[in-house]
Amino acid sequence: MAAVMQLLLAAVLLLGGVSAASAQGYPNRPVRVVVGFPAGGPTDVIARMVSQKLSDALGQQFFVENIGGAGGNTASGQVARATPDGYTIMVISTGFVVNPSLYAKVPYDPVKDFTAVTLVAVSPNVVVVNPQVPAKSLPDLVKLIKDNPGKYSFAGPGVGSTPHLGGELFRLAFKLDLIHVPFTGAAPAVQATVGGHTPIAFTALPSSLSAIQAGQVRALGVAATGRAGGIPDVPTFAEQGVKDQEADTLTGIVAPAGTPQEIVDLLSREIARSVARPDVNERLAVLGFKGVGNTSEEFGARIKLEIEKWGKVVRDAKLRIE
Repeated sequence: MAAVMQLLLAAVLLLGGVSAASAQGYPNRPVRVVVGFPAGGPTDVIARMVSQKLSDALGQQFFVENIGGAGGNTASGQVARATPDGYTIMVISTGFVVNPSLYAKVPYDPVKDFTAVTLVAVSPNVVVVNPQVPAKSLPDLVKLIKDNPGKYSFAGPGVGSTPHLGGELFRLAFKLDLIHVPFTGAAPAVQATVGGHTPIAFTALPSSLSAIQAGQVRALGVAATGRAGGIPDVPTFAEQGVKDQEADTLTGIVAPAGTPQEIVDLLSREIARSVARPDVNERLAVLGFKGVGNTSEEFGARIKLEIEKWGKVVRDAKLRIE
C-alpha cells in the first residue's frame, strides 16, 4: 500500500511539474482564437485586434478561427471540449451567457465548462427612432406607445440578442404593447428604422452610431451607467428616470475549464495592458466600445450576474428557441 501511495504521489508531482513547466514556457506554438460568428462583425474585429497585440507581446501567432452557427453555440460547444492547455481560447459576446436560458439545449455550460480570462470591452444598448416619430425622450416614447396600443414595434438584430432582450426588459418594465421585429443582423434592423418601416430600434451602439451621427435616426437613451462616447449629448436611461435597464453588449475572452491559472493570468494581464493603450482605446471607441481589461475573477463574477439577469428576462418574456 505504501508503495502504491508513493507512486500516486510521484505521479501527482510529475503532472504538477508538467503543468507548471507548460505555463512557464507558454506559448511555444500558435494559439487558436475562436470566434463564434462570421468575419467582419464587432466580435470578430475585436478578436483580431486582441490577437495581434497578443502575438506582438508573447512572440507567437494568435490566429482567429471563425466558427459560425446557432448564435455562437456551435463554437462554444467545440471550445468547451478542447484541450485546456491555453492553445485554444474563445472571444465571446453576450449570447454566450444568454443562450443557455434561451435555447432548449446548448452544448456547453458557461460556468462549468469555461474559465473566464478577461472582459475586453463593453458597448451599451441604445434606443433609436425614425425622425418622424414624435418622441424626444424615453418618457415621451413610453407615453406614445401607451396612447397608441398595437401601433408600435421595435427592430432588433435577432431573437435573444442583447438589444432584443433590452427591448423586452423595457417593454416588461412599463407593460407596453410593443412587438419585437427580429432581423437577421443589426445593419438591417437599423436600416428598417432609417426607412421608417420599423419606427423604433433597440441596438448595440456600434450598429447605429453612424446613423445617429448622420441624423438618419434619433437616439433617445443609452442603456448604461454613463453616457457613451460618440454621442455624449444622449442621456442615459437612468438620467431620464428609467432605472435598472442597463444592457451592455460584452466582448470577452474565455478558455476551456482546467486551463492552467498561470496561463489565464498571463493572458488577462497582457490583454489588460493592450486595452489600456491609447491606440487600442481609440479603435474601440470608433467601434462604439469602451475598453475594460479586468481580472479573471472579476469577469467570472460578471458572467454569473449576466446569466441571472438575462435568464430572468428570457423567462418573463416567455422566449424560447427549440
